[in-house]
Amino acid sequence: MEAEGKEVVPNEETVEISLNELSRKLEEFAKARDWGKYHSPRNLLLAMVGEVGELSEIFQWRGEVDRGLPNWAESDKEHLGEELSDVLLYLIRLADICGIDLGHAATKKIIKNEVKYPPN
Repeated sequence: MEAEGKEVVPNEETVEISLNELSRKLEEFAKARDWGKYHSPRNLLLAMVGEVGELSEIFQWRGEVDRGLPNWAESDKEHLGEELSDVLLYLIRLADICGIDLGHAATKKIIKNEVKYPPN
């Protein structure tokens, strides 16, 4: 994004945003660009798979990495965040186009997993 010729970068503070807010922003973004005609479930899934491939490339030759990525350059962490965001945004858009409440579905899945995999 740009404002008066300058790139707008979110501050480093934690941003809390709900899935519903992200969904609304994605819908507005697509609508403003008349992209709805391209946002079929199939197209969104294939786009998301492409982004998962880009995410995989980041880790491809690194071997195992430590939690928090302490040995990574900040630019590598930023790139990782961008690719993770691409996957998340396509997932949210795909769920919306399919009529799935992702927050509700994920909560139900966690509950099912708690029953299926009880603590030791």
